[in-house]
Amino acid sequence: MLYPLKFKPIYKTKVWGGDKIAKIKNDSNVPADCGESWEISGVKGDVSVVSNGFLAGNTLQEIIEVYLDEIVGEKVLDEYGYEFPILLKIIDAKDNLSVQVHPDDETAAELHNARGKTEAWYILDADKDAKIIDGFNRDTTESELLQSIKDGNLENLLKYHNVKSGEFYFIPAGRVHGMCAGTAVVEIQETSDITYRIYDYNRGNRELHTQYAVDVIDYKKNDKQSVQFSRIPDHSNPIVDCKYFTANYLPVMNSLLKNYSNLDSFVIYHCVHGQVTVKTAGSEEILNEGESILIPACIDEVVLIPIKYTELLEVYMNLGESQPRKYDEYDIDALQRHLHHDSKSQENETSNGFTGKNYKC
Repeated sequence: MLYPLKFKPIYKTKVWGGDKIAKIKNDSNVPADCGESWEISGVKGDVSVVSNGFLAGNTLQEIIEVYLDEIVGEKVLDEYGYEFPILLKIIDAKDNLSVQVHPDDETAAELHNARGKTEAWYILDADKDAKIIDGFNRDTTESELLQSIKDGNLENLLKYHNVKSGEFYFIPAGRVHGMCAGTAVVEIQETSDITYRIYDYNRGNRELHTQYAVDVIDYKKNDKQSVQFSRIPDHSNPIVDCKYFTANYLPVMNSLLKNYSNLDSFVIYHCVHGQVTVKTAGSEEILNEGESILIPACIDEVVLIPIKYTELLEVYMNLGESQPRKYDEYDIDALQRHLHHDSKSQENETSNGFTGKNYKC
């Protein structure tokens, strides 16, 4: 029986990284100068590995190859194949990140055989006067941008926001942006690691990609502020709904039943505050602050039981309503290739219907 999946975080040290991720996750194993914790990833070379239950030790891609739409949903599988479509990470900027931009899907496919990157940030923590960069403060041009970089006054073109914990910002592909020192965020994005740096604060030891960036940048003024959303307890409060992901703010004060029978997608919960028990038929997992958990698409009902007041980000794909699911299309060859368990585990899996057809959650 499939169950809510936890994954081993993938920690990445950065020149601008700090110590907030270790504090957020209460994890002494987080390395020094950790800039990113990839919580759930399908990025090639950095695919998440399951850490709980009988699927522990298998990668996210391997279990999608076996369980197909039971993990991601039928429409998601049709659109993305075995590639998990969302990368969710925690970012800690002790120092400024580069000023950067990401390509859209068309450009990324043409130049890098990859997906583009539309993303969103939930502000986890912000020091006093902490800022982010979010586009331009007026309409500009390629030549003006290049001249400002050459003259060392790029900041005169950039739009800055003073940020505080609990705010949410949506950053489409093509928008120049950057995190400034003293901010920590949850980033929800397309499965992509394509970044074009245009300015790196004269650190000098990292490559710039201005020649690519100028062709994908949106040079218009950004008039948008942070995304406004309601904060009704025990309710999925919509924040953003785009073709790449849907994100809701879900504060849990009381035991709550969530029904996803009309959703043809997986669901990710990321705990930004508190601690909650995630309960499904035959399974129960505790989700701590700073952790993420993946609810497979075949699980229709989830009970959230707060151990203390909890705030979750609820993330999924909104590609249309669910269709009757197929239970007889498992890739048995992929199962034999990828699932490596001892004989006892194999016996348990067989008793749960793991290797058989007509399997249902």
